[in-house]
Amino acid sequence: MHVVGRETDADPEQRPTGQLGRYLARDGSVGAPVGVDLDRPHAGLVVGKRGAGKSHTLGVIAEAAARARGVAPVVVDPMDAFAGLAAESDSDAAPVPAHVVDDPTIRADAVPPSKWPELVGLDPTSGPGALVWKAATTASTLAGMRRELEGGGTDIDTALTHRHAARNHLQRVREWNVFGPEGLTAPDLFGPDVTVLSLAGVADAPTSAVVGAVARQLYDARIGDDPPPRLPWLFVDEAHVAVDGVAGAPLRTLLTRGRAPGVSVLLATQRPSALPAVATSQADLLVAHRLTSEADIEALAAASPTYLSGTLRERLPTGRGEALLVDDATESTHTVRIRERQTPHGGETPRASEQGDPRQDRVRRENDRCERPNVEV
Repeated sequence: MHVVGRETDADPEQRPTGQLGRYLARDGSVGAPVGVDLDRPHAGLVVGKRGAGKSHTLGVIAEAAARARGVAPVVVDPMDAFAGLAAESDSDAAPVPAHVVDDPTIRADAVPPSKWPELVGLDPTSGPGALVWKAATTASTLAGMRRELEGGGTDIDTALTHRHAARNHLQRVREWNVFGPEGLTAPDLFGPDVTVLSLAGVADAPTSAVVGAVARQLYDARIGDDPPPRLPWLFVDEAHVAVDGVAGAPLRTLLTRGRAPGVSVLLATQRPSALPAVATSQADLLVAHRLTSEADIEALAAASPTYLSGTLRERLPTGRGEALLVDDATESTHTVRIRERQTPHGGETPRASEQGDPRQDRVRRENDRCERPNVEV
């Protein structure tokens, strides 16, 4: 088995390895199995247009990481596509050790004070923005921040106007329901199971806040004096949403400096052109499904390695479930067919033909009845 992301030919049985798929020949036939290295930290990128299989691929790797020894996977699930990781396996494989955290929360001080004005949509140099910044510096909880804004000022009219605006913005944050006095802790994220953070229905700004807080916790825990024994893997679906907010800086940290403390990050997006250039330039593992947007293709092509034979546009797959692997560890590229998920995938697009319709059911029953022989109608 070829293992992408691994520089040596070590026995996959001796090092944590995830089954990814099989080689795909030009005639569409599949060949030898292909695995992904889970032993060493990686910065990876999974891209593909809607419906091409990027979330499926993220789930495949998350399944493998959950079963690997010494790994602590954390999956950010903004589209309710990964709750199935905690369900019973659809195959003969052992169940995936996973648990879903519904409505995850973080502490207010998990967001740096300087980022609070941006988070709530205020200019940090404005009066309300400066007040929110100051409140975040003083208080460690959202309730404490709101209390900090209850005071007065020398210019009563201006102060009251600014404080009223700041309180209104913090009230909006309160309605997000992602900030709590306890919040996620490092032990919550470094357990033996894959941790799925369910953020379906959560707006972009609070989603970015949660992703940023989790990324910081994983990194800080590993560079601390007593690092957890497991190496974390952070999986972020719809990553363009997170990097466009307050999570941008901590995700860049994982991409550029996560390898030394052993923190892996795998970003998935249907819009690679919306990611910062560092996401493509620092990725040592790229899984590219079908893309049709000119901007997205150009964004990937700009970071294409010299060892890629032909152009990226020529090498991109066209079939669903097919992917181009660009492996920087071995400086090689491969076309593969990603394996089936062993747990239910929640990201399938609904179809009208699959929905129940009493009127159609009634017509269908009448048609069946008319077609039966020797039946009076």
